[in-house]
Amino acid sequence: MNDQPSVSCGNCKNYQPGNRKPGSSPRKPQRLPEVLTHEEQEALLRQPNAKNFIGLRNLCLLRLMLNTGLRASEVLKVKTRDIDWSSGKLMVRQGKGKKVRSLWVGEEDLALLQLWVAKKARLPESELVFTNRKGKLILSRYLRYMVKRLATKAGIPKHVHPHMLRHTFATDLFRQTKNPRLTQKALGHSQISSTVIYTHIVDEELEEALKTFRVGGKNRLTCPRFEEHLKC
Repeated sequence: MNDQPSVSCGNCKNYQPGNRKPGSSPRKPQRLPEVLTHEEQEALLRQPNAKNFIGLRNLCLLRLMLNTGLRASEVLKVKTRDIDWSSGKLMVRQGKGKKVRSLWVGEEDLALLQLWVAKKARLPESELVFTNRKGKLILSRYLRYMVKRLATKAGIPKHVHPHMLRHTFATDLFRQTKNPRLTQKALGHSQISSTVIYTHIVDEELEEALKTFRVGGKNRLTCPRFEEHLKC
């Protein structure tokens, strides 16, 4: 009996651990969501020119998505009143299902956001943190285009999109904390089954690490009578 929950997240395909139901058609193996490596994240963040007005805004957008896991729809609707500019607490009020959750912005990201908001003061007034040059809401299609363009410029050989940044955040957070409930809360998932997918990503990494552990190199443990053992 399959007692493992199916899991899904946003734009990624469902991942079904466990066995299929009796009599059902065989399913093709479904991939786990692709994420960015640490090196790819750094390469992506090097692309916006922070000395440029729009470059600074785009850098803030990228860092906020990578470091808080905000959905595209959430990051584009963050308002200045949603951020406690002294503590870095961020209230996500435009979450999926209109759920409200709390996140925290790191010191470096907060400083960059404060710099952006100060420069944005010359634009038409808006309660939104991120706007276009006319002080209007940035369209989601522009965000997708911007992320893809900068990823291509960075030489990242993946189809990078805003939701991949959320996957990357979630994977890195779980990898560091090993706490699925904390990851669930940060992502705003109502069900833990939606978060389990990130444990499978880390499990795959562990499998690969153990399979290649001590294979070649200076850490290899030799067995003097290996061939003899195989004949037993």
